[in-house]
Amino acid sequence: MPLWKVYHPAGAYSAEDKKGLAKRVTEVYASIPIPKFYVVFVFEEMAKDSCFVGGEPHNKFVRFKVDQIARTLPGPVIREWWTRTLDDVIAPYVKDRGYDWEISIDETPFDLWSLQGELAPPFESVAEKRWVKENKASPYTLGEKLPVNLILAPGLADR
Repeated sequence: MPLWKVYHPAGAYSAEDKKGLAKRVTEVYASIPIPKFYVVFVFEEMAKDSCFVGGEPHNKFVRFKVDQIARTLPGPVIREWWTRTLDDVIAPYVKDRGYDWEISIDETPFDLWSLQGELAPPFESVAEKRWVKENKASPYTLGEKLPVNLILAPGLADR
């Protein structure tokens, strides 16, 4: 799951803004694809003069803290691409409104996560594809942990 915590000045975002931002970001993750219900947003308002940057009050600053668990980013090129992609997605809510912003992404081990008491199924597995389609967590069998396109033919070299 990606958990997005958005620390922003009080009054910076309306309920409609929050919904729009969460929807835009969710669509990016859904394009991977991961189940939309994996994406969680928490908006935290900061009272005036409660945010300091470089020791000085900064009332036009938004901080995005992202905890990603469902996927890890392999290597520096993909990490840079992903960070720039997210910056582009959030730009209408920060850059275009005159806010300074910061985004950081932490990756938590996949095996230290559960949803509704279910461990998340492996990437590209039958169970994960079902979770994407149903948009909810549900029990799955050992067989559903297998990849959707599993080929078990000996000697096959051109997958």
